Amino acid sequence: MTWILGALGGYVFIVVAMFLAQRSLIYPAGSTPPRLAEHGLPGLETVETDSHPGLTLTHWFHAPSKPGAPLIVFFHGNASDVGSAVAKMRPFIDAGYGLLATGYRGYSGNPGKPSEKGLSADARSVIDWAQHQGYERDRLVYFGESLGTAVAVKMAAERPPSALVLEAPPSSIADVAAAHYWYLPVRPLIRDPWDSHARIAKVNCPVMVLHGENDPVVPVRFGRKLFEAAVEPKEAIWHPTARHTDILDDPEVVRQVVEFIEKR
Repeated sequence: MTWILGALGGYVFIVVAMFLAQRSLIYPAGSTPPRLAEHGLPGLETVETDSHPGLTLTHWFHAPSKPGAPLIVFFHGNASDVGSAVAKMRPFIDAGYGLLATGYRGYSGNPGKPSEKGLSADARSVIDWAQHQGYERDRLVYFGESLGTAVAVKMAAERPPSALVLEAPPSSIADVAAAHYWYLPVRPLIRDPWDSHARIAKVNCPVMVLHGENDPVVPVRFGRKLFEAAVEPKEAIWHPTARHTDILDDPEVVRQVVEFIEKR
């Protein structure tokens, strides 16, 4: 009986500790701001938005170099930043597209602490800025990476773009957390479930899903689950060798994404 009570007490301790630490696990934000100069990209600049009164965030922007080209609003993953976003989107910038890399609260040197409510507000402020600059729906493409796909899906359901591209998307953060931490009561305790599966049917624009079959972080079954729930028109690339968020290393995938965007 003593052994059982000790084991139960240890389990309860782990559950409580994981509950308290969950946002640190979901949002492992780095504290060092990336630098524009490191990218050697003329025309790359910072812009600021007020996510809410008293919280000013910095984002990175590169205007389209081709007349009438779309602006990609990029929502990076939970272990990334705006600098990584620019590096990943460089082929699209080189193709003449614009880029607005979203700087979340608590990331990329920005103040604040991340949460689902907070990152949603940050994303809305970025879209507001783009529209105030004259980029209407027909020139906006939302591109999400990993956790950023959940932000992109939520925004697409609220403020539709012309197209939505999702790289390594979880059906929900709760689904992925439950798969990794199967021994914990994740679903009733998670504070930021980011339920893209419940939202994707409300997205009224063409959707493209990119996912590596060898993804160890967000297993491809969750990308397939989300894709099945999306409405037409939709396309998917299930890459046989890609892992987590490296699928754009394949030039053929980049070509197909450009082709998808051009059709819109």
